[in-house]
Amino acid sequence: MPLHNQRLFRRMLSCKRLPTVVMQLQRLSTMTPVHDDEYVSLKENLLDFMRTHIYPNEMEFARQNRAFHSTNQWTHPSLLVELMKVAKKRGLWNLFLPVDSAALVEGRAGRGLTNLQYADLCEIMGTSVHFEFAAQATNCTSPDTGNMETIARFGSAEQKEQWLKPLLAGKIRSCFAMTEPDVASSDATNISIGIVREGDEYVINGRKWWCTGAGSLHTKIMILMGKTNPEASTHKQQSMLLVPMDTPGIKLIRPLQVFGDEDAPKGHMEIAFENVRVPASSILLGEGRGFEIAQRRLGPGRIHHCMRAIGQAERALALMCKRAESRIAFGKPLAKIDTVLSEIAISRADIDGIRHLVREAAYLMDSRGNTDPHTRKTLSLVKALVPQTVQNVVDRAIQLHGGAGLSADTPLAQIWTAARLLRLADGPDEVHWRKVGQLELEYQRTSQLRQLGYYTPPRGEGEPLFRYTTDPISDEARARLAEFDAAMSD
Repeated sequence: MPLHNQRLFRRMLSCKRLPTVVMQLQRLSTMTPVHDDEYVSLKENLLDFMRTHIYPNEMEFARQNRAFHSTNQWTHPSLLVELMKVAKKRGLWNLFLPVDSAALVEGRAGRGLTNLQYADLCEIMGTSVHFEFAAQATNCTSPDTGNMETIARFGSAEQKEQWLKPLLAGKIRSCFAMTEPDVASSDATNISIGIVREGDEYVINGRKWWCTGAGSLHTKIMILMGKTNPEASTHKQQSMLLVPMDTPGIKLIRPLQVFGDEDAPKGHMEIAFENVRVPASSILLGEGRGFEIAQRRLGPGRIHHCMRAIGQAERALALMCKRAESRIAFGKPLAKIDTVLSEIAISRADIDGIRHLVREAAYLMDSRGNTDPHTRKTLSLVKALVPQTVQNVVDRAIQLHGGAGLSADTPLAQIWTAARLLRLADGPDEVHWRKVGQLELEYQRTSQLRQLGYYTPPRGEGEPLFRYTTDPISDEARARLAEFDAAMSD
């Protein structure tokens, strides 16, 4: 058994929640995670791929992407296609797929990594610019990763064969339609696009936006969340459907610009649905199960972004240090200025802090599952804290670079934009902080420390007494009062 899982088992056995632990042990006993020596080899393979194929091609990747801004027929740039073939041959493919999800697709994909193991590899991939360049080349990009896990966990055998298999092979891409322009979608109970059952079909009418990847001609399938039963209880009204992109009635309105950039040829689309009909068999898990699926999907999806974001922060800090040692101002290198040294040190502390938090979240996903309260709280902490922290690190790097930091001569502006975007992706910071607060209050209700209470003295019998206001005072105190009165009378 790999060393990582030995430690995992020991920690689980010390847990007091024995029924849950037994279930976890049973689940882990069926897994075959990659062994430590194989993992080290895989990591070296990825690092070499980054040095050889990703970093040297960043500007060419950006150039080829920009060429799609003048057309509405978006496809993978030729460079990406070549790198996907290279990554596949090197075994750097579907690394995101955790070992338990891989088991659901009969071991046809992934390398048997735990979420904790993938965290390091995902961070390495995140050091590329564009921040999903390496992820796209290795079939580890959003929203495909979340969609593939969703279909693997909740799809029928037919749905897996039709959609999951080509997604895992990288032959097609997918998109996810949840956010709506006319309601506050941060409250998912507001999702209101209509899904009406008519015989053996569902009919969809309404509008979605921020559907990442929907503009690509490679995108063949969409997972859509909408309202199937407005009369049901709040969290049973929504369902998820698999909607083929070539279904009549799907109208791509426009690519939404992020700080003026369409992010072609992936992009983020606004879409109108006009009497879109799909078979009833397109439902995932069953009617009214949309919230249940969403909670399971968004946990892994956003943490992958956060893993990559740490790589982005490392890239920014490296440039910050390089600039500090090479730039002279006021007669000395910037690296000799105390405030600059402080900013560098704070940035290192920030990055290491969020890395530990991300790893803790990944470990909890492996050991307790995504629905465990502690896992959910840690995931929400990661989702809220990591993008803001990365944004702060990059902002310091930009400031140190001066005007160059705002220009396209460095990747810093692009890294900052990605971090800022992430603070809204899969829900705004405020929603995640709110969830952390709710779960923390729930946890604290059973905390032993809470039971220790306060040091408030007793009331009534045994109550301390300073004095009554009518008590006589001493001659000494009376003299001090007289002296004060005389001083104020002068």
